[in-house]
Amino acid sequence: MALTADHVARVHRDIEDTGLDPALDYHTDDDYHAVVQDVLARRPEQGEFWLFASGSLMWKPEADHLESRVATIRGFHRSFCLKMTQWRATPEQPGLMMALDRGGQCKGVIFRLDHDAMEEQLGKLVRREMRTRPSNNMPRWLSARTETGPVTALAFVMNREGPAYVGRQPLEDTVEMLARACGYVGSCAEYLYNTVAHLEELGIHDRHLWQLQELVAERIAADHGLVRSPD
Repeated sequence: MALTADHVARVHRDIEDTGLDPALDYHTDDDYHAVVQDVLARRPEQGEFWLFASGSLMWKPEADHLESRVATIRGFHRSFCLKMTQWRATPEQPGLMMALDRGGQCKGVIFRLDHDAMEEQLGKLVRREMRTRPSNNMPRWLSARTETGPVTALAFVMNREGPAYVGRQPLEDTVEMLARACGYVGSCAEYLYNTVAHLEELGIHDRHLWQLQELVAERIAADHGLVRSPD
């Protein structure tokens, strides 16, 4: 990888957590309970409970899992299409997060969660993925292909009507935001680094993200006067 821990460290800044944004409308506990019940009601089949992860859920799944497998879903792809001004960004230096946007396919990981604790596990997941109203991420049951056959898995996909959806941006703009944005939980460069590193460990080579991490590394090097060592 061209993007390294040193690049990530150069972008990091200590940012104060200013709390909830008063301009946003946040879900209540009753909202989350209703979402969980709706997700369970729409579950197409009984049996094992699987969660599909394509980004940070791979290394920070939130819910406890019993098993994991590499899997592919069709109809959605990874995209830095979700703009943010908190968490890994600030209003002065907005950032981007990945989401599953419509079109193509995506190779990631599915986790088998404890079926007996399904409602509790879903509660944790929706609180993480659906913070504001209207939600930027929406839960959806999808078919995931694995080496041992298809399974039904829950995924959180991009709501194109959500307030943070920005669609496909010019590559140069994406690179700039990922190379410079940082918030109180870390930087966008760190997020990209972790995603690509975990995918490669799993034997999943995402060509778009691989190109992106190279370009982000170049931009950070240019911003901070780093000299790339010869190969």
